[in-house]
Amino acid sequence: MSTSRGTSRGAWSLAGVVAGYAGLATSYCVASLATTHGSPVVAVADLVIRETPGSAAERAIQVFKHHDKTALVIGILVLLTVLFAVAGALARRGWAGPTVVFGGLTVVGVLAVASRRGESLVEYVALLIGLLTWFGCLALLTGPLREPATAAEPAVGTGAPPPAHSRRAFLVRAGVVAVAAVAVGAAGRAVGAGRRQVEQARRLLRLPGVTKPQVPDGVAVDVAGMPPWATPSDAFYRIDTAIVVPALEPDGWRLRIHGLVDREVEITYQDLVDRQRTEAWVTICCVSNEVGGDLIGNAWWSGVRVAELLREVGVQDGADAVLQTSSDGWTCGTPLSVLTDDRDAMLAIAMNGDPLPIEHGFPVRTIVPGLYGYVSACKWVVDLEVTRFSDISAYWTERGWSELGPVKMSSRIDVPRDGGDVAASGGRVAGVAWAQHTGIAGVEVSVDEGDWQAADLARVPSDDTWVQWAATLDVDPGDHTLRVRATDTTGLVQTGEPHDVVPDGATGWHTIRFRATG
Repeated sequence: MSTSRGTSRGAWSLAGVVAGYAGLATSYCVASLATTHGSPVVAVADLVIRETPGSAAERAIQVFKHHDKTALVIGILVLLTVLFAVAGALARRGWAGPTVVFGGLTVVGVLAVASRRGESLVEYVALLIGLLTWFGCLALLTGPLREPATAAEPAVGTGAPPPAHSRRAFLVRAGVVAVAAVAVGAAGRAVGAGRRQVEQARRLLRLPGVTKPQVPDGVAVDVAGMPPWATPSDAFYRIDTAIVVPALEPDGWRLRIHGLVDREVEITYQDLVDRQRTEAWVTICCVSNEVGGDLIGNAWWSGVRVAELLREVGVQDGADAVLQTSSDGWTCGTPLSVLTDDRDAMLAIAMNGDPLPIEHGFPVRTIVPGLYGYVSACKWVVDLEVTRFSDISAYWTERGWSELGPVKMSSRIDVPRDGGDVAASGGRVAGVAWAQHTGIAGVEVSVDEGDWQAADLARVPSDDTWVQWAATLDVDPGDHTLRVRATDTTGLVQTGEPHDVVPDGATGWHTIRFRATG
């Protein structure tokens, strides 16, 4: 096999890749003209997330952390690159092969768009234009490659290299198409200004009755290296299924409350802003948080109590759940009882004294103390259906997670980190403990699996927040282990039995290794 023949085959594959990305660029640009959902690649990624079994999704979160969605998109693009190259290589023998590849990808795109909430005709038109771009660019790019190698022998399907002038023509066309694809993609990004418009609207919002947080005195222990008791908004953990974060204008936001109610209502953003406000420090936690993990944060939330809204619509007998739905179609089932008791379950409009960040649910999200987010914390919420658990299913419960999701008592060592150093005499260790809407009564630490030693607790403003703890150690120099456990206000001691996060949260005592020095 000659080098020229190998180069020729490579050119066909390159033609497929360039044509493929040109099609992606045009479909993305068209979709950006009228939607904020993003490209067809994002639609496919959304579909993958929705159809991924819970155990696989949990493994992805553990491996990639907050980069899980980025890894998914990159994986899809790598697969597309391979398929585009295959389509180009198959084009040497005719149009049947590329038709199967491009047609199959378009069908997948159509299914992905059809499965998402709020799809529009523009998204289907974008897919069609992308398909036409694929075929048009592939024909343009492969034209020079199909020219005869000699006057007597056609190059098509033979593997013979095209003449030099044809190769030059191919490279010129490939360069032009590639530059055009980049320009079209950039134009799509420019016209897809929905998020920027929403961010501008968010910055201009003035929310009367929303106060800036004042961190209470005495809530933090005086130990170097401890994270802040109040989590900054830009450092707050984020776990959701959105590949592209929904960009919702406050003026266009509506919340429908319906189902087993006496009066169905639709609430606007201004209606919500005009209502009496509730504000509270609330710690929320993800069910995917492993023992000692950081998928937890404490913030000052401002909003309207859900209980008041449900009282106004009149909940009917027999209802025991509220199915919450996000603008991107994500759902969670929340026990009606926790939305109507004395806790500050709210439709939050502000976080740490400012309008919600877009990534954390702007313009409105739900906050429910004492429940894991997968059954309560609906970002970009647009629908509350009062219903029965027996009549509904929700995103994570369909994937094997438990139905109710109360937060399990837990504790964590923050100082020192695993493998860190502590002074042998008078060394200070510290961390946090939480049992939202129940409260922490005590924390104990144990060195080398010895006796439990009581730690000092900082002050807490309510049972809905975590508490910082600290303890002083006197140990021999050398390597040691440290473990921690908590006791809640009912007298329940945190279990040391290790349990995975599936199906209702991890359990076990956080244990680290440290070196005592001096």
